[in-house]
This record gives sequence, structure tokens and C-alpha cells, in this order.
Amino acid sequence: MRGTELIIFDCDGVLVDSEIVGINIEVDLLLGAGCEISVGEFTERFSGMSWKDILLVLEQERGIELSGALLDKTEAELDVRIPSETQAIHGVRAVLQELQYPRCVCSNTKLSRVEAVLTNVDLRQFFGRNIYSAKDLGEGMSKPKPDIFLFGAQQMGFDPTQTFVIEDSVHGVQGARAAGMQVIGFTGGSHTYRDHAKNLRAAGARSTISHMSELTIAIAQVGN
Repeated sequence: MRGTELIIFDCDGVLVDSEIVGINIEVDLLLGAGCEISVGEFTERFSGMSWKDILLVLEQERGIELSGALLDKTEAELDVRIPSETQAIHGVRAVLQELQYPRCVCSNTKLSRVEAVLTNVDLRQFFGRNIYSAKDLGEGMSKPKPDIFLFGAQQMGFDPTQTFVIEDSVHGVQGARAAGMQVIGFTGGSHTYRDHAKNLRAAGARSTISHMSELTIAIAQVGN
């Protein structure tokens, strides 16, 4: 690695503590459709995946049709609840104020929702227009595919080998590593679980942190 030049942040579960809100909504919808799954199992297996991909996996596993009834049911509720029920991750504002590297956001979540939640928690100012959604890249481009990370680096004008990604999900880590980027795993969201850090490292994260105050040191250590 030639040195850190760009930092890419995931949004849900990294900048804002929103992942648990979406998980609870989606688990409730699945239970109502006759697909029993615990919050813990859902979190460990599916955090970072698109809702469509989650439904397809569960349909294949359980032998029941879910997409037709549930695919479009989450959007309106998420649009209302995520911005209104979400707080910034503790300590992230101070880190963004001090961080000297260029930065952007690369998320699986649709752009309008990412922009709304970052605006509501007063973090959008740290990214300006540098907020990107995999949904804008076309069908099948969501994490764990690397496309959104490669797109973000390209838009920012940096090589993937000079880029660090901060991710809270196994699928996000896998996508960033497939893009040729270094990854720091984050386990400070409310959706964290017992083997969270272990699973992120197994997926390719170079290190993990549980509080945003550790980020600057982690970047320096891994980047050397």
C-alpha cells in the first residue's frame, strides 16, 4: 500500500446508529410473513446486504415466496423511521472534525435516505456532495460487490490501493477487500454481537475498533 489518501465510510452502523432500526423493521416483516428469524441471526448473517438479496437467500433456504409481499414494504417505513429515530455514532463528529484525509460515504442505502439521516444528525457537512449509493449504479451492484467502493474512489480521484474503508458488516468488508482497499472494522453500533469483531477480521478487516475515538490511531497503524 502506497499510503492512505482517501477514507470511505459506510453510513448505517458506522456514521449513524441506524442499522438496528432497519434490522428490527425487517425482522418484524419476515415474522409476519411466516419466516421466523431472530434479530441476532439476522444481524450476523445479513447486515450490509440489500433487502432484495436477503429475501432471495431466505426464499431459497426456506422454500417460501417472500419478495412479492415484502420487497416494497420496507421503503416507506425506513424513510420515516431511520432519519427520525437515528443518532450519530458516539464520537464520530469529533473524529470527522479532526480527520485530515479526504472522505466520502459509500452505502447500499438509497441516496435520499442517506442524505436525510446525515442531515438530521448534522454530519452531512463533513461530506458535501461526496455521498454515493450502490442503488444508483444499477441492479446487482450492492455490497458485497465492490462496485460502490470503486465508484467512490473514482469519483474522488484516488486509487483503491490508497483507500481505507470503515465498515461494520462482513458483506461490506468483503466488498471493500474485493475492490483492493484496506478495511477497518467498526463494532460500536447498537447492532453489534458477540463475534462481530472476529467475523469482520475473518472477512478481511485489517483491524477492528469499538469506538470512533480509536479510528485515527488505527488508520496510522494499519497504513504503515
